[in-house]
Amino acid sequence: MGKVEKGQRWVYGNEVDGQPAGEGVVRKVCAYCEEMMCVVNEFETGAVGPLHSHPHTQITYVAEGRFRFTIDGEEHEVVRGDTLLKQDGVEHGCVCLEKGILVDFFTPMRKDFVGE
Repeated sequence: MGKVEKGQRWVYGNEVDGQPAGEGVVRKVCAYCEEMMCVVNEFETGAVGPLHSHPHTQITYVAEGRFRFTIDGEEHEVVRGDTLLKQDGVEHGCVCLEKGILVDFFTPMRKDFVGE
């Protein structure tokens, strides 16, 4: 199917094109509107989400795998079922310790992810 449109009501994961988001990371932008966005990130073991910050509040759900996250200088290992809160402007990043999937929710939406 390809690219998801803003406000698209039904988004089927197997129809969403993934985009490279760093070495060993594939990003799939799923359902979103102006106020909120869901993004699925597939990580290979050893892949890195470099430290960064942005003006969006982000909640991450660990759907699969094992990761070492740093949030605002604090480091923890997380596994399937764990969630993390990263408020706007807080520096964060991760290393994938075992192949996995992270599901991110952003508010407001990440316009940079869809070329707006």
